Amino acid sequence: MSQFINVTIDKKANVYFDGKVTSRTVHFADGSIKTLGIMAPGEYTFGTADKEIMEIMSGEMDIQLPGSDAWITINGPMSFEVPANSSFNLKVKTISDYCCSYIKE
Repeated sequence: MSQFINVTIDKKANVYFDGKVTSRTVHFADGSIKTLGIMAPGEYTFGTADKEIMEIMSGEMDIQLPGSDAWITINGPMSFEVPANSSFNLKVKTISDYCCSYIKE
């Protein structure tokens, strides 16, 4: 899906890691939430409350998922899932465009 229709978007940006990661929150009529953002090159650790599906639309990064010592290279467009109540590591190599979906379980 390349566009979202009939949504509400928060004007205030979510800013992390001294501005190297930013996003906007998108609210859907069914109550679901996604964020759309950009990550600059760098190394980041993110924590999750809900299950997340990270869609990398463009960019290159290495990811380390919870419970794994292995690093996986992602070249957008690709996606990966992260379980709720966990954390994951990213080594972003190029400016990356992403969409994160939050799944209530």
